[in-house]
Amino acid sequence: MAFPFSVVIFQHDSVEARSTKAESSSVKSSAVEKRDKGEGPMMATIYTQAHQFESVQAVLFDKDGTLANVEAFLRRLATARSQAIPHQSPAFYSHLAATFGITECGIDPAGLIAVASRQEDLIATAGCIAATGKGWIEACAIAQTAFDQADLSLSPKVSKTPLLEGVIRLISQLSAAGIKIGIVSSDAHSEVTAFIEHYCLPGINWHSGATEGSPLKTHSGFLEFACQSLSVQPSHTLVVGDSASDLALANQGAAGFLGMVGGWTRSPAIGPDIKTVSHLSQISVSSDI
Repeated sequence: MAFPFSVVIFQHDSVEARSTKAESSSVKSSAVEKRDKGEGPMMATIYTQAHQFESVQAVLFDKDGTLANVEAFLRRLATARSQAIPHQSPAFYSHLAATFGITECGIDPAGLIAVASRQEDLIATAGCIAATGKGWIEACAIAQTAFDQADLSLSPKVSKTPLLEGVIRLISQLSAAGIKIGIVSSDAHSEVTAFIEHYCLPGINWHSGATEGSPLKTHSGFLEFACQSLSVQPSHTLVVGDSASDLALANQGAAGFLGMVGGWTRSPAIGPDIKTVSHLSQISVSSDI
């Protein structure tokens, strides 16, 4: 099945990207020379302090919590959505906050608002409203209006979700080594595009977000689709993310998985025996040339 996602390639560089480009120009030159000779896709070894992933041709990054600092924004978003639902009891608002994954200790990185798509959030919110005695259609309409109002009050999202430290340097190193880079997210496809453009992320070959009529990244065939879009095999692909849904994506095939747990106040629990880093600077790249 063909999915209507676009391919994007950006060549803009930030100050950090320009600095990294200068440091890795010789590696990139070798990688480009190999590619131009028609010797096949580039491969690299990706290292962390305790593990290494060999023969990597592509890296698929999650966005929110992995590349973008979103915790403060999501808390504001949850509050704005709740406040836009009128005439409810304090118990309702407490229950809705718990449904979103808002706790006294902050946002649960495995919770609804941190992991789910906007549409999934909306359905869950409508369920809470319906539990107060509203009919389902009316509950959905109330939730839709509240979400639209919240989005408008906090737009644009991209300026309120800054890059986590080390993003530009890591992506630049991967690009310099000839590794293909994708970003996959449950956020809206337009928000993923805006994120790449706003922060001038270098070397992004492809990206995908939630679009009406298209599957999310946890769709059973999504890994194969992503790898076909990047012209690589799943066995030569590394998924980097912060949630069980990202791990599930890697487990759709033979892709490797690296957990990024430092993007939240409360470290996400992704799964047992998962290789993790708490900072993107703990990842390094060596080109296999």
